[in-house]
Amino acid sequence: MEDLVARLERFYAGRRVFVTGHTGFKGGWLWLWLERLGAEVTGYSLEPPSTPSLWTMVGDDADPRSLRGDVRDGGRLLAAVADARPEVVMHLAAQAIVRESYASPAATFDANVMGTVNVLEAVRHAHSVGAAIIVTSDKCYENTGGGPGYREDDRLGGRDPYSASKACAEIATAAYARSFFSAPGSPAVCTVRAGNAIGGGDFAADRLIPDLARELAAGRTPELRHPDSTRPWQFVLDPLAGYLDLAARAHAEPEAYAGCWNFGPDRAQAWPVGRVADLFCARWGGGAAWRRGGEDPARAEAAMLCLDSAKARERLGWRTLLDTAGAVGQCADWYRAHAEGRDPRRLCLDQIDAYMEAAHAL
Repeated sequence: MEDLVARLERFYAGRRVFVTGHTGFKGGWLWLWLERLGAEVTGYSLEPPSTPSLWTMVGDDADPRSLRGDVRDGGRLLAAVADARPEVVMHLAAQAIVRESYASPAATFDANVMGTVNVLEAVRHAHSVGAAIIVTSDKCYENTGGGPGYREDDRLGGRDPYSASKACAEIATAAYARSFFSAPGSPAVCTVRAGNAIGGGDFAADRLIPDLARELAAGRTPELRHPDSTRPWQFVLDPLAGYLDLAARAHAEPEAYAGCWNFGPDRAQAWPVGRVADLFCARWGGGAAWRRGGEDPARAEAAMLCLDSAKARERLGWRTLLDTAGAVGQCADWYRAHAEGRDPRRLCLDQIDAYMEAAHAL
């Protein structure tokens, strides 16, 4: 059976791919990986969401394929997709921070729901597209805090604006799929849901790994608001591998692969925040440590949430290559090397190459 690496290299070489949100954390990694695979990538995104940002370190804004635009601007997005004539669309653009969704709920719904609708409209009018991957979140599920893991057909929901907006994006995508993409010859439209993706180059506020790296690099002691909260952690390349493989398969067999897919780590990889911070600090070295900070009762952390990714394991052969310890180690190595002046683009490419070597060896 053809392995993942050979399948991706064969499919993406010379393939036209349109990525929204390429200036974000996951989008920047996806851009680099697609370039590594030989794809012709066009990006459409706002300015990088943080300063510093992964994109300013690894991207090239002189590249005419790196477009600045807002997914809420449907006309501009439609024109950009039409001009790029993509064969694959990957939609990652979003307002992705839970705490920010409390501060700006209307803007969060606008970006995450209407932005997704605008992408679907662009796909509907672009006859070149064979597969579209719509990235939502594990938080799209109605979180009851129990059970072995949420499956693709479980109830959608969300108690905070971010989670609810992602559930709405799922509903909108399902409606478009049934209404416009069900006839033979239509592109495959897939939604994908992953856990807490971590990796080098994430500089967003209110995320554990960036907060730890930022404080330690500045010589300060990080504070954790909810060290006992448990989350499913996964290295950023693990869900991206699933998205890339799903798009390749869906492009070839739309009816077989369209729909929703989970790409989350198993329950054993769900660690408390404090344990992740312990490992990160130990890997950082120099006696690094964290302390407990005051909790924010108005912004209570959600109950434990895990995904059941049996569908992806059984039908795609997908699984996480790195456990939580390995993922946290990769993060700490990246941020420490960056703090020491190493080239961020080289750091990312080295980790992509190492990941592909590990996948090829399976």
